[in-house]
Amino acid sequence: MILMAKRKISNTLALAVLGLLQEQPMHPYEMASTLRERHKDSSFKVNSGSLYDTVEALVRHGWIEPVETAREGRRPERTVYAPTELGQREFVRWIDELLRTPVAEYPKFMAAVSYLGALGPDGAAEALTERAGHLERRIEETNTVLADTVGSGQVPRLFMIEVECALHAWEAELAWTRRTIAEIRDGSLFWPEVERTEQGWTWSAPTDRKGTTR
Repeated sequence: MILMAKRKISNTLALAVLGLLQEQPMHPYEMASTLRERHKDSSFKVNSGSLYDTVEALVRHGWIEPVETAREGRRPERTVYAPTELGQREFVRWIDELLRTPVAEYPKFMAAVSYLGALGPDGAAEALTERAGHLERRIEETNTVLADTVGSGQVPRLFMIEVECALHAWEAELAWTRRTIAEIRDGSLFWPEVERTEQGWTWSAPTDRKGTTR
């Protein structure tokens, strides 16, 4: 078994920066604008502070380097960056590693679902119903984005493939959420009565419609 050395930079925003610089040298403001225009902010957390910090880290580790300083009108000078040979190798290696090896990402939704019982049946159904509404709107908006970009022929599908992947994940989550809401409301998702005793936690067993314990 070959153990990979720990990557010096693990923030995936760095991956986005390296990806943009495959096209042409850019300054950080242009990077942020391009990511938003291409709806990449659904895949990467983009804000000016974190982007500049990421660029500085990439320079510090020799993955990118300044190639020129540009000025537009009265705006402050902006440093334009390009990838180094080391950065290019790390970019390709990083993508390959992320695609090949699933990792535990600890999503917040999973953490909340693990304690769904704390809300009680009505509270849980209400919370999940609201989430389903948010997911429906997100899916509708994303379908519109894909239709306006890939569907219209303006952008190759490959350039928006991560949006398509996210869309499938949201659709699967929405299907699970709707099914769970239905099971809560029709009683097929049993909600035990929990009690703490001197011997520890106890809970009631599920019963069928005749009241027989199953």
